[in-house]
Amino acid sequence: MNKMVVNDALEFIKTTFHGDYSGHDYFHTLRVYKMAAKIAEQENANLTIVQLAALLHDVDDIKLSPETHENKDRAVGFLNKHGISKTTVKAICDVIDEVSFRGADSVIPETIEGKCVQDADRLDAMGAVGIARAFAYGGNHNRVIHDPGIKPTLNMNADQYRNHVSTTINHFYEKLFQLKDLINTDTAKEIAEQRENYMRNFISEFLDEWDGIR
Repeated sequence: MNKMVVNDALEFIKTTFHGDYSGHDYFHTLRVYKMAAKIAEQENANLTIVQLAALLHDVDDIKLSPETHENKDRAVGFLNKHGISKTTVKAICDVIDEVSFRGADSVIPETIEGKCVQDADRLDAMGAVGIARAFAYGGNHNRVIHDPGIKPTLNMNADQYRNHVSTTINHFYEKLFQLKDLINTDTAKEIAEQRENYMRNFISEFLDEWDGIR
């Protein structure tokens, strides 16, 4: 893929996510881009579609830009500006459509390119970075860190998940601990296993300290 398009996309997302403190910042997209490309090389996916979809996967996210979400206005505008073919634009938008976690309504992407980008995005919600992002998002949205009286809500559909307000610790049970079993590619599964183990050890330590055991 033309390096100029990638460089322009990097500048585009840097501007788009400037001032974001919710964990969906420029560096999140950069990590997803790098991981998606790594997975794509192992899985023999179309690298152009994977790279551009990864770079643009959050620019029209419903949580961040609800007004552009439905038609992917920002992503499509960027791609059209750079002369990307209509077929490729559609393929990229299809991948972006399938990326997000939607509770019980989460989908398995139809293409290997979609699976690569979805796996990369989910891996970034796991492990040490995933823990940091969970607390950044919680603080950004005025969420309580932990309240033992508030139990996790499981098996939510897409609307319930999107509108649900809970604690940051509950978020591990409501989403993060479910991700390992939703990973698509063999390349990502091994990484997910390690990252989930790290998160579970963290939560175990956290709850022990919360209860004064340690």
